[in-house]
Amino acid sequence: MKQLQDKVMQEGLVLSNQVLKVDSFLNHQMDPVLMYEVGKEFVRRYAGEKITKVLTIESSGIAPGVMAALELNVPLIFARKQKSLTLRDDIIVEKIYSFTKQESNEVTVSKKYLSADDRVLIIDDFLANGEAASGLARIVEQVGAAVVGFGIVIEKSFQPGRSMLLDAGYRVESLVRVASLQDGKVSFVEEEQEVPAR
Repeated sequence: MKQLQDKVMQEGLVLSNQVLKVDSFLNHQMDPVLMYEVGKEFVRRYAGEKITKVLTIESSGIAPGVMAALELNVPLIFARKQKSLTLRDDIIVEKIYSFTKQESNEVTVSKKYLSADDRVLIIDDFLANGEAASGLARIVEQVGAAVVGFGIVIEKSFQPGRSMLLDAGYRVESLVRVASLQDGKVSFVEEEQEVPAR
C-alpha cells in the first residue's frame, strides 16, 4: 500500500535494527484518514470471505480494526490487556508476550462476543515475532470459530512472525513489509509482480 509506505518513510523513526517507531500516525497519535484507507484495503484484500467479526488487541490495533469493521459493517472486538471488574466470568484468556514492551500480558475476550459460527479477521498494527497474532488466533479457535486470516498494518519481515503464521496454515495480508531497519534506514520487501498469463 503505497500511501502507507510513503507515511512510514516520511514519519517512521528507526530506533534500532529491530524497532520502528510510528507513533505520529499509528500507535499514539493516529491519522484517521490513513486508518480509514487501511481499513478499506483490508476489506478489499479479504473480499468474499463472509467475515462476521474483526478481532484486535488493545490498543494500537483498534484504529485499523474499527475502520475495517466499519467498512464490513460487522462488530469489532478488542482483546483487553487490563483487568476489568466487569469482565470476569465466561472469558477466554491467553498469555501473549510483547517484544516491544518485553513483558507477558494475559489478554481476555468475553465468550459472549465470539461463537463457533463466526468467521474472524484478526487485525494488528505490527507483525514481528507473531506472539500477539498467534494468541489472538488461539482465542478465536477456543470457541470453534474460524480465523479467516490476518490483516497486518506493518510487518517486520526480517522477524519470524509471518513464517510462523503461514506454517500454521493462516493467510497473512500485510500492507507494508519491512525488509530491514539496518543503518537507521527502512527498506521494504519488493512485492512480486504478477506476470500476466499467456
